[in-house]
Amino acid sequence: MDLRLLLLLLLLMLLVSQPLSGKMTMKCPLTLDNQDEEKPWSYYRPGDFLIGIVFSASNITPATLPFNMAPSSQFQLLSYGKENILRMICNIELVKENPQNLHNLTLGYNIHDNYDNTLGTSDALLDMLSTGEANVPNYSCGRKDKLLALVDGASRDISIQMSTLAGTYKVPQVNDNIASEALSDKSQFPFFHPMLPKEGIQYPAIVQLLLHFGWTLIGLFAPDTEKGENFMRTFTPMLVKNRICVVISQRFSTTGHIAFLRDSLSKWRQVNVFVHFIEFDSPLDRILPFHSALEGLPGPIEGKVWIMTVASIYLMNKDWRLKHVHSIWSFPFQSWKNDSAFKIYFFVEPEFQAEYFNCSVSKHTFSVKSRRRCTQKAPVETQEKTNSMPIQNDGYTYSVIKILAHALSAASQPQRRRKKGEERLGAPRVQPWKFHPFLKKRELYNLSLLEMYLDQNGDVAADLTIFTSVVLPKEDPIFKLMGSFERQRLIINQDDLSQLKLLNKSLPQSKCVEKCLPGFVKKAREGEPVCCYDCIPCPEGTISTQEDTTKCTKCPDDQYPTDNRVQCIPKRIIFLSYEEHLSIILISFALILFLITGSVLIIFIKYLETPIVKANNRDLSYILLVSLLLCFLSSLLFIGQPRKATCLLRQMVFSIVFSVAVSSVLAKTITVVLAFLASKPGNKVKRWLGKSLANSIILSCSAVQIFICAKWLGVSPPFPDSDLHSQPEEIILQCNEGSVIMFYVVLGYMGFLAAICFTVAFLARNLPGAFNEAKLITFSMLVFCSVWVSFLPTYLSTKGKYMVAVQVFSILASGTGLLSCIFFPKCYIIILRPDLNTKEHLMTKARK
Repeated sequence: MDLRLLLLLLLLMLLVSQPLSGKMTMKCPLTLDNQDEEKPWSYYRPGDFLIGIVFSASNITPATLPFNMAPSSQFQLLSYGKENILRMICNIELVKENPQNLHNLTLGYNIHDNYDNTLGTSDALLDMLSTGEANVPNYSCGRKDKLLALVDGASRDISIQMSTLAGTYKVPQVNDNIASEALSDKSQFPFFHPMLPKEGIQYPAIVQLLLHFGWTLIGLFAPDTEKGENFMRTFTPMLVKNRICVVISQRFSTTGHIAFLRDSLSKWRQVNVFVHFIEFDSPLDRILPFHSALEGLPGPIEGKVWIMTVASIYLMNKDWRLKHVHSIWSFPFQSWKNDSAFKIYFFVEPEFQAEYFNCSVSKHTFSVKSRRRCTQKAPVETQEKTNSMPIQNDGYTYSVIKILAHALSAASQPQRRRKKGEERLGAPRVQPWKFHPFLKKRELYNLSLLEMYLDQNGDVAADLTIFTSVVLPKEDPIFKLMGSFERQRLIINQDDLSQLKLLNKSLPQSKCVEKCLPGFVKKAREGEPVCCYDCIPCPEGTISTQEDTTKCTKCPDDQYPTDNRVQCIPKRIIFLSYEEHLSIILISFALILFLITGSVLIIFIKYLETPIVKANNRDLSYILLVSLLLCFLSSLLFIGQPRKATCLLRQMVFSIVFSVAVSSVLAKTITVVLAFLASKPGNKVKRWLGKSLANSIILSCSAVQIFICAKWLGVSPPFPDSDLHSQPEEIILQCNEGSVIMFYVVLGYMGFLAAICFTVAFLARNLPGAFNEAKLITFSMLVFCSVWVSFLPTYLSTKGKYMVAVQVFSILASGTGLLSCIFFPKCYIIILRPDLNTKEHLMTKARK
C-alpha cells in the first residue's frame, strides 16, 4: 500500500513539473481528440499580463450550429474575415515594441472569433475565463495567467452578452467598437469601459447640418432590424424638436421588394435629402435600390443627397447607376494625433501562409480545447518577405491597446515596489477587480489617436469630420472634407461649397417653402406638416431680422418698425410746440382775443359813468373782463413742451379763472332777477341788492373750485409724461392729469355753474326793464355750454397734441362767446350810438 502511494506521488510530481509553453505553470492532464477538419480561428500568446480579445471576424450563414457537436461538416458556411484579428495582432506588437507603454512587462493575449454568434461568444468567454484544459470557469489546474481585461471587438448586441458574463467575474471590458446605448447604464454594467463614443454620436451633427442648409423636408430609411428600430425611435424626436419634417419614414427588409419605395417617393418629389441608417454594408448596396425606384417617375429628378450614419469614409468609383445621386455624406472621426510609435503600414506573419497560425490552437468551436497553443513570438515583417495577404493596421485599435497597456502598467506599480530584503519572483500579480479603477481615469483618453474627450455627462465624445463624396456625370466622384463637428458645434468649409457651385453641383433644396424673408413670420398650414407654412407679415409693432423665423420680435417702446418690418427705428417725439402752424394760429387767436378784451375793459373804464356801464353792477363787468383776460392768457400754458410747472398750473389756472368768470355771469343774472323783484312795492328783496351779494356769489363759487383743485394737487397732481403707445411712430410728450377723476370733477363743477347760470338767465330773459342783461347772458351761456359739451367727446377721441389743441380751442371759443354776447352790444352803443347811452332814452324805453 505504501509503495502504491509513493508511485502515485511520483506520478503527480512528474505531471506538475511539465512546462506549459515555456512558462513555469501547471497544466491539467486532459487530452481530447481534435474533431475540427476546418479549423476555426483562435490565437494565444502568453505574457506577464493576459488580455482576452473577442472579434466578430466571420459569421455563419444561414444555418445555426448545434452547441453539443462539432460543426466540421458546416464550416463551408463560414464567411471568414480574419483581417480584423490580424490588425489587432499588429497593433499589439506595435504597443509592445515601445518600452514606455509597458515598462519592460510583456502583454499576452487570447484572441477568439465568435462568428457573430451568441453560442460562439459563450464558448469564447468560457475558454478565456477557464484556466484549465477544459472550459470550466473557476476551475484552476496549474495555469495562473488569469484574464485581466476583455477587449470587445464584437458586434454591439453581443457586447451586452459579453458584459453580462465577464462582469460576473469583475473582469473589465474595454470596447473596440462604438458602444451600444444600453451599455451606458453603469448600474447594470459597472465593469464596461467605453473607449469610443456610444451609438448615435453623429445624430446631433446630422441635425445641425440639416438646419444649416435649410433641409427641413427629409426622408428616413432604416433596415427592419432592432438597430434600425432604435435609430427611428431615437433620431425622429430630435428632428421633430428642431422642426424638421420627416415626410418619408420607411423601414425596409434588406431582401424585400422596392415597389413601396416608388409609391413613397412619388408623393414627395421635393424631398431631396435622405438620412440612411447603415450598419456595415456598402452604401452603394443600400442606395442603388432606392434610386432604381426613381426610374419610373416622370419628369426630371433632382440629384438626391444621402447622409449616412456610419462613422466611415466611403470612396467610390464612377458608376452610371448613380445618376440620381448628388452626393453621399458621412461623419468619420477626426484625424489622428501624431504618435511617433504609430506608423501605418502593411504587415504579414509567416505563420499565416499555411494555416493562418501553425502554432495556434485548433479547437472545437463550441466545447473544449484540443491542441497546444503558440508559445513562440511571431515577428512582424514587411510585405516583401512573403506572399501572404497584406493587412493594414489602424489607429482605432492601436489607441485601445495603448490605453490598456498604460492602465496595466499603472496598476502594476504598487506591486513592483519591494520592501527591503524582499525578492520579487516573476511578474507582479494584478487582480481584475483591482485593475478596474485604473480604467476610469480621465487622462487615459489623452493617449488616444482620436480627438476624444468626455462631455458634460461624463460620456466619451469625439470630434467628427464631415466627408462628402460628390457624384459628377461621366467622371469619377470628387471627395471633399466639407467641414467638421467640434465640441458640439458645426463648422462648414465655405471654400468647398464655392467649388461645388463652380462645378455646377450646388446643393439641392429640400423644403416645402422656399423661405420666409425678414419681416415675415411662418404660419403653419392646417392639415400639412409643420415645414409647410405660409409667410405673413409680422404684426404691428414687431420685426423679424432672420429668414424663416417662427416668432416676430417686439420693438422697444421708444422705437417702431420700418415699413418692411426688418428694423426698429426711434420714434418721433411730438408735442404742441410753438413752431407748429396749429400753435401759431392758436396763439394768434389768444393774443387777438386778449387785446380785444383789454380794449373792452378800457372802454368800460373810460365810460364808467355812462348809464349802460353802470347798469347791472359795473364792478361785476370789470371782474368778468379781467377773468376773460386771464382765460385767454391761460391757453398759452397748454402750448410748448410739457414741464412740471406748466403741468401743475395749466389745469388749475384754467379751472379757477373760468369758475370766476362763470360766477360773475351768475352774479349778474341773479342781480337782474333781484332788481326786478325789488321794483315791486312792498318787496323786501331790495335790501339784498348791492356789491355784497355779488361778491359773495363770486367768492363762494370760486372757493369751491379752489378747494377741488387743492384736493387734486394733494391726492394726485398732474405731471409730465410720455405716451409711447397711442401712436405707433410717435412718442407724445404730454401732461398726465394724475387723477382723471379729479379732472372730470373740475370740469363737472364748472359745467354745473354754467347750467345754473343758463337756467336762471333763460327764465329771466323776458323780464321788463331797460337794463335787463338776461337775454345777452342766455345767449352767452348757450354758446359756453355748447362748446364744453362738444369738448368732451372730441377730447376723448383725439390723441397726442391734438387733445391739447382741442382744449385750447374750447377755452378760446367759450371765452369768445362770453365776451361777444355780453359786451359787444354794449360797446356798439357806447362807441357807435352814444345817443342811446342816456338816462332819458333808457327811461323812455322803460316806460314803453
